[in-house]
Amino acid sequence: MNFMYKLLGGVAVEWKALGDVIKLEKGRQLNKELLSENGLYPAYNGGISHSGFTDTYNYTENTTIVSQGGASAGFVNFVTSKFYANAHCYVVLPKTEVVKNRYVYHLLKLNQEKLTNKQHGAGIPALRPSEILDIHIAIPCPHNPEKSLEIQTEIVRILDAFTELTAELTAELTAELTARKKQYNYYRDQLLNFEQREAEWKTLGDLAENLDSMRKPITSSLREPGDIPYYGASGIVDYVKDYIFDEDLLLVSEDGANLLARNTPIAFSVSGKSWVNNHAHVLKFETYAERRFVEYYLNSIDLTPYISGAAQPKLNKKSLESISIPNPSPKEKERIVSILDKFDALTNSITEGLPREIALRQKQYAYYRDLLLSFPRPEEVEA
Repeated sequence: MNFMYKLLGGVAVEWKALGDVIKLEKGRQLNKELLSENGLYPAYNGGISHSGFTDTYNYTENTTIVSQGGASAGFVNFVTSKFYANAHCYVVLPKTEVVKNRYVYHLLKLNQEKLTNKQHGAGIPALRPSEILDIHIAIPCPHNPEKSLEIQTEIVRILDAFTELTAELTAELTAELTARKKQYNYYRDQLLNFEQREAEWKTLGDLAENLDSMRKPITSSLREPGDIPYYGASGIVDYVKDYIFDEDLLLVSEDGANLLARNTPIAFSVSGKSWVNNHAHVLKFETYAERRFVEYYLNSIDLTPYISGAAQPKLNKKSLESISIPNPSPKEKERIVSILDKFDALTNSITEGLPREIALRQKQYAYYRDLLLSFPRPEEVEA
């Protein structure tokens, strides 16, 4: 706030509805046949990224757009090239004698979460034009347009510098994370490869106690809200008031496309109070090392031979318990788990390692953006 006072130099700030300083247009429908990978201009249909290319455009470069329909409704983007705005796309055209183009973009980006929360419609979500036009933004030094645009330009310069720095740091960290994950997968596969190493093999049914009979699904309308995680095939589905389990367990996906796609781990550990529905198997082990060893092993192997059903892939209890698992000595299990836990923290943990660093960079940018756009606000002006 001190920075804003210095930048404003005591000048007044006027809050105006965005509709007073911009023109909002809706894109025009583009025939799908005109989309191609060889077109000259990107076509945006309201999504987070373009939906293809075309040989015609209807808006020039450096233009702010807002997604109008679909799951991304409310997403704010800034297109730096000539482009075609399709039907589910709002195009923001500022009155440049009053507001800088990029200044409006940053203010809309600040309000993006509010916009996405204003989606309406039972079928395909949509965003009304009024939700954008009714946003109030600060116009510094409104009675001196030249000074006002000068202040806006300085704010944009600083925010763009932070945006660029954040993007560069995030790109570097993401590249490092990709390399770490590749390295992690290599060492994981080496550590868990027992084809030519001395170890007995046991079925999963012999290694773990199956608690599937204790599972209890609850339809969303009957769930009492609370702080206990409610687990499904791929992780937390909801939070509920009561719990079934209060211990360390390994959950394994029972059904769903992810059994084949493997976009997320099909085996994942849970601790403490939890409720599990009938889409995840529940396994209990005697020690931490045994549970984590099996978790790592299941996530590293091809489970296709154990999965039935083409339309709806399923890993039933009988097939799950028949999976053959290497069973080295307790000491060797502890050694392997200790190494993989360290790699896992570096590459996957949201509280440690590179994912946390990436999240912190984004949070840092949001902090400075909010600080730079925190103008003194009269009580009667709503956000």
